[in-house]
Order: sequence, then structure tokens, then C-alpha cells
Amino acid sequence: MSRSSSIDRSTKETQVSIEVDIDGDGKVIVDTGLPFFDHMLSQLGKHSGFNLTLKATGDLEVDSHHTVEDVGITLGEAIQTALGDKVGIRRFASICVPLDEALVEASLDLSGRPFLSYNIEFPEDAVALGTPGFEPQLAEEFFRAFVTSAKITLHLNSKAGRNTHHILEASFKSVARALRDCVRVESTGIPSTKGSL
Repeated sequence: MSRSSSIDRSTKETQVSIEVDIDGDGKVIVDTGLPFFDHMLSQLGKHSGFNLTLKATGDLEVDSHHTVEDVGITLGEAIQTALGDKVGIRRFASICVPLDEALVEASLDLSGRPFLSYNIEFPEDAVALGTPGFEPQLAEEFFRAFVTSAKITLHLNSKAGRNTHHILEASFKSVARALRDCVRVESTGIPSTKGSL
């Protein structure tokens, strides 16, 4: 059975369309109108091994927040739907990913219980990246929306880093690699004593 889904979400602020295939090979097509955010989402797709097609339009003239949050909501829903009943998945994963001087740890549980612990520190002089700008704190809003919609537990902790771009990219790559491990099918049962996730 294919672990894939297609989700369209439309509000007065944004329109988001996502196709995801968990058992893909990292093919990614992303367009959110925020080039740096596109770069981060491309890392998420590539390093998770998911095929990801994502198109989002939003009220960027107001702020980037609506677009970033709604992409997180829609992507989380798409992954949750694609995973189905989660039979046989590994469920847990943890990894530290470096990018030059930056080091970020992601610990993930496909628990069915949404929770985010976000301990990523940026330099005091951190500025928006790209044009239109992606404010570094928007990454937390993305991950919160994502875990809530996907119903997963995620702990993200920065271990080292001075460059804002490196810290953010290591964050997305670490989540991607943890996802890649979590969704791996390695048994025939539900990985929970409750019998469901």
C-alpha cells in the first residue's frame, strides 16, 4: 500500500497544496514565495527521503507568519494521513546533525500526541534571511504547527552554532533524518502497548 497523500488547504490568508510520498526518493518541488523557507523545506524533503510537491500562496505583504504556519499545518496533515495506521513503523528516532559550526539534535516520536520542545538559540544580531525575509523565529512557528497537525512529539535542541543560516538548516536536516528513521517499516505490528498510535 502506498504511503502517500494529497492535501489542499485554503483560508482567507493562504492557499496551500501538498503532495507527499513517504516512500519516495527525496524529489522536491517547493514554492512558497519565501526563498529561504523553500530552501529549508527542500532540506526536509530531500533528507527525509520523501517526495514532496508543495505550492503555497499567502498574504506576504502583511507578514510571512501566515504562510509559514499554514504550510506547517498542511504538511503535518499530509504526513499524518500518509502514515495511516502506522503498522510496523520504527516510531522513535534521535539524531544530531552538524552544519559547519552548528550542531542540532532532533528527537522524534510518532506518538499520536502533539508536543514541541524547541530550544534553538540564535545570535543576538540574527536578521531575516532571503527576500522576502524569513525571520528566524518563524521556524518555531512552523515546527509547532507541523507537530500539532502531524500528532508527533518533537524535541529540538541546539548544541552549537553562530551562523543563523547554519543553525536553521541543521534544524530542518535533523528533523528530516529523524523522520526518515521513524517511518521505516521494521515489523508487522503497532509499536505501542496500547495497540494504536
